[in-house]
Amino acid sequence: MKGETVRPPLPPFDLDSARAKVRAAENAWNTRDPERVAAAYTEDSVWRNRDEFFTGRAAIVEFLTRKWATENGYALRKDLWAFHDNRIAVRFQYEWHDDTGQWWRSYGNEQWEFAPDGRMARREASINDVPIEQSQRRILGPRAEGDESVLPQH
Repeated sequence: MKGETVRPPLPPFDLDSARAKVRAAENAWNTRDPERVAAAYTEDSVWRNRDEFFTGRAAIVEFLTRKWATENGYALRKDLWAFHDNRIAVRFQYEWHDDTGQWWRSYGNEQWEFAPDGRMARREASINDVPIEQSQRRILGPRAEGDESVLPQH
């Protein structure tokens, strides 16, 4: 953490700070900037994403670079599911299209554990992809300012 600043809100979380942390993550991921996203994680952050397991910011940047090279038009929504002390659980949906033009909606759940400085030390994500028609899209870009809507159940 040499030379790095804290990433508020800091644990332990209350309802408002947990919601703010989830929105900050959503906003960062919607930039599709691997370096910006990775800066929110500890240097030794441990990840499970689908069937991949890796550790550290360099691995996070590599993973996100690869991810967003194939997930075109990526747009994400995250909702707070639960929180306690330094942990937050979220559900999310994102939409993207592959190189053939096929649109997908990806559904997932994440468990997050935070270091005292507010950076994420652990992220575990389970994700399923469902093919959709372009006309079925409902996530059309980053969330508008003031949009507090929650994700549909399906």
